[in-house]
Amino acid sequence: MKDSYHFEVKKKRPEELFDKVSDYFKGDILKNYARSKSMMHIQEKITIRSLELLDLKSKNGLILDAGCGPGFTSTYLKEIGYDVVALDIISEFLSFYNINELNPIAADMCFLTFQPNTFDAIISISALQWIFRDKINDLMKLKLIHLSKDIENTLKPNAKAIFQFYPKNNSIMEAIGKIITENTKLKGTYIIDNPNNAKKRKIFLLLEKECN
Repeated sequence: MKDSYHFEVKKKRPEELFDKVSDYFKGDILKNYARSKSMMHIQEKITIRSLELLDLKSKNGLILDAGCGPGFTSTYLKEIGYDVVALDIISEFLSFYNINELNPIAADMCFLTFQPNTFDAIISISALQWIFRDKINDLMKLKLIHLSKDIENTLKPNAKAIFQFYPKNNSIMEAIGKIITENTKLKGTYIIDNPNNAKKRKIFLLLEKECN
């Protein structure tokens, strides 16, 4: 999962200013995010692109939306015919709208407790940068290892997971790829849309669980 592509984001993002995602998403910030039609539209577009990259052969599958926030991605997936489990560590997000049909679960996506071979796909939008953003932080590394192993365990054979996220730089991308490669048998690749436009750039990590 290495690449010669280089970039560095100069502006500090919320995940660099707050230790935990729950420290940032609370109060008015959480409410404004959950009510944002613009954010809903952006996440729908990213979800559509994620489905293109996943290339699922059927809509009969069960998808985990990991780090779902208020459920923008989960709602769209449900509307087009998928069964969905919406999971987020911030319970206030899960109760902001009535999303009971999305099987909401308040839990840390790094510590999945599902049975093996449960999901036909896993989608995560704009969450991975909160989990791993510092190469010398051992706790972040351990959480990423646990996440990658749980993904491998809960995906069905030949199923895929896709993470759209906002890494600070290409060095973080490479570190994530190295950690996953060293600790699982998942096959992965990065897809970068609009690589030369910092404002429109979207980075996806596509992982596949192969049959044993």
